Amino acid sequence: MITFSQLNENQKQAVTDEANHLRIIAGAGSGKTRVLTMRIAYLIEKKGVRPSNILAITFTNKAAKEMRNRINDMLGDAGTGCHISTIHSLCMRILYEDIVALNYPKNFTVVDADDQKQVLKEAYKQLGIDKKEYPYGGMLDYIANNKYMAVDPKKAMEFAYGEPKLINRAKVYEYYDSRLRQMYALDFDDLILFTTKIFEMYPNIREKWSGKYHYIHVDEFQDVDKEQYKLIKYLTTVHDNLYVVGDPDQTIFTWRGADVNIIINMDKDFKDLKTIILNQNYRSTNNILSGANSIIRNNKARVDKELFSKNGDGAKIIHKSCMSELGEANYVANQILKLHGDGYNYRDIAVLYRANYLSRDIEKVLIENRIAYVLYGGIRFYERMEVKDILSYLRMITRADDLAFIRIINTPRRNIGPKTLDAIQTIAFEKNMSMYEVIKSGLYPKNKETFESFVRMVEKWRDDLKENDLEKLLEEVLDDSGYRTMLEKDNETERLENVKSLLDDIKQYSENYPDSSLDEYLQMIALYTDRASEEVGDAVNLCTIHSAKGLEFDVVFVVGLSEGIFPSERSMAEGQKGLEEERRLAYVAYTRAKKLLYLSESNSFSYVLQSSKMASRFIKEVDEPYIEHVDEKPKINQSSIFDEDILISDRKKEKPKDTMYRNGDRVIHKIYGEGIVIANDSGVLQIAFSHPHGVKKILASHPSIRKKGKEDYS
Repeated sequence: MITFSQLNENQKQAVTDEANHLRIIAGAGSGKTRVLTMRIAYLIEKKGVRPSNILAITFTNKAAKEMRNRINDMLGDAGTGCHISTIHSLCMRILYEDIVALNYPKNFTVVDADDQKQVLKEAYKQLGIDKKEYPYGGMLDYIANNKYMAVDPKKAMEFAYGEPKLINRAKVYEYYDSRLRQMYALDFDDLILFTTKIFEMYPNIREKWSGKYHYIHVDEFQDVDKEQYKLIKYLTTVHDNLYVVGDPDQTIFTWRGADVNIIINMDKDFKDLKTIILNQNYRSTNNILSGANSIIRNNKARVDKELFSKNGDGAKIIHKSCMSELGEANYVANQILKLHGDGYNYRDIAVLYRANYLSRDIEKVLIENRIAYVLYGGIRFYERMEVKDILSYLRMITRADDLAFIRIINTPRRNIGPKTLDAIQTIAFEKNMSMYEVIKSGLYPKNKETFESFVRMVEKWRDDLKENDLEKLLEEVLDDSGYRTMLEKDNETERLENVKSLLDDIKQYSENYPDSSLDEYLQMIALYTDRASEEVGDAVNLCTIHSAKGLEFDVVFVVGLSEGIFPSERSMAEGQKGLEEERRLAYVAYTRAKKLLYLSESNSFSYVLQSSKMASRFIKEVDEPYIEHVDEKPKINQSSIFDEDILISDRKKEKPKDTMYRNGDRVIHKIYGEGIVIANDSGVLQIAFSHPHGVKKILASHPSIRKKGKEDYS
């Protein structure tokens, strides 16, 4: 039996309203699942609707299961028979009955992600294509995008315009498409596309299914794409009752095809559309919600609403400005340790970031502090393919072990096949040599020019290691090997960001341990990966904001809030549309927090941006009453670089020196070289160094700097 006692007025209206077309704008944490399930129970219990005439579409199996359980809890057996499923499951049910209209058998096959990769493996083998050059994920995205744009393999070949890489992609698409047809198989995109195709071509089939479902409900409506929306509209043809629940402010999956304009402009397709707004939040405190409200208000593409809570004001949002990414990571770790000491479980704490590469310093510092963590939907930084590739290149310089050699000898592609590697390995075993020594000694006669060129490259790096710092050496490796060019050519933006983050990592290491060797750096990384592999129980959650959608935590840290990182440079290049999506992403991140929200950024040089960083607008857009800015200026009483990552040494040990610096003074720094003073704030200098170091803040009395003297001009 249903009861309305736990519902607020807007929720009650959303459950009982009689309008044919209802749009429920459900803010974060506003109880949308409760409302949606109660609406279905209300139709059955109070309006006498047969469960079999009710359809509810969700986007995950987990959500569908939760809805079924809630309805059963309310109605028992009386609620049995509603069709509650993902949109793909619904399409499978429709196709099982009616795919024969497209000359496919009823026992068609549905291929999953592993099956798709297997078909790609076949295609790559037949066409002589290297999976390292054309990663499976990127290829499947290419195929899916073509399908959704109604571009068949023939058109895809025309659109390649003679470009070799696009021609190869089109060839794989052609193989993939014909192979699936041959097997009477459909992938997940086909399930929707084939269903809409049948509904378009055969009105009688469309009317059969739309006549079956008298009341149609759609959860997470802000995430539907154009093809899914077309299918939903077809299903309303006969009875014309549509109830959708979503939040335009949480449309963050446009890269998957979601279109925020569908939910915003729904009234153009359904003229009598009625909108009910759920804006009471049951999750967060008012300071967190008011801060989130103040940033999302800057978006134009939205339905106006203001979240509020009866959970009290709570603590203000904390903003922390740090001197570097490592300082930011240390700050986060220190706060987590304090919170854990205050009784918070690690599992109730989350660290969210815009892009995967931003996890690097956080992971390292958590490992160093023995704080257990888990990565949601991601791979640990040092285990990512491109990071392991580059570390293997560096191992060629120090050890040239066989595992490193096998990993990178054909990455980028050098036309070295498995048979060649087997032959070299056999010689290596016989001669008790490494595989690199075999090709260096010329003991393998084939592919002579390729191997000689590779050896020259590695030996050059070994010579340069004696002269250059690690940072410069890594730049050389990326350029000489062609690895950076390979990623740029394939537009592998995320992998490029990870490589640039590794550059930042080796730069940090060189600054902190100027006398250390490349071998010591590689050993340190091996220790991090070993420690990170330990089993964890109660653990801090690390994930991208996209992965955090639908989750909630007592404490949330949003890190990397710098212009160009969050909002990302790519999204800002798209103009207003891209920026608004980034702001929605920030809104989602902030509203994951129940009790405490921390925002942090650093103003050091970034290899990803190729410039010094400045605080994100998503910090500045939070209205002042709801945010507290802490320690924005560096303290000058710290004893080491590791506390706030500012170059300050123990002042008791310092010898008095001239600290009278003026703007424009030229200085020499032991690590960064020559720089110019651009500001002096109470003895803390801002110094502009040449690329790639950028602007640094350094205590005027620090022994690492001095004024440039006459002797430096000689």
